[in-house]
Amino acid sequence: MTEAATIAVLPLWLEIIVAVLVLAGAALALLGSFGLLRLPTFFERVHAPSIIATLGCWLIMHGTVLYFSVADRSLALHALLIAVFVAITVPVMSIFLMRAALFRARQAGQDVPPSLSQPKAASEAKNS
Repeated sequence: MTEAATIAVLPLWLEIIVAVLVLAGAALALLGSFGLLRLPTFFERVHAPSIIATLGCWLIMHGTVLYFSVADRSLALHALLIAVFVAITVPVMSIFLMRAALFRARQAGQDVPPSLSQPKAASEAKNS
């Protein structure tokens, strides 16, 4: 058997910690997806996957870093890059989606909060 084909045997306590981190992250990601189904409006639905799934991603990342660092006997930070990318892009994407939905709701005449970019006098004159 070659060295590349050997499987690292980890201590049981480490396997339990890694399993708990990965399963907790997966459960949180699943919980976020239920928020897409259960919450009534778009503005409420957009928060569930963005906040909960990001936390789930970080838990899975911690389990991955722990597992590969011990298995390879060196610090494995490749998963950290993925988690940082998710932590940066998810809030930006959520803001863009919410702004687009808010713009669309205003254009349709739905009852939404007033725009903060327009002076108050201009928005009151527009509503009169």
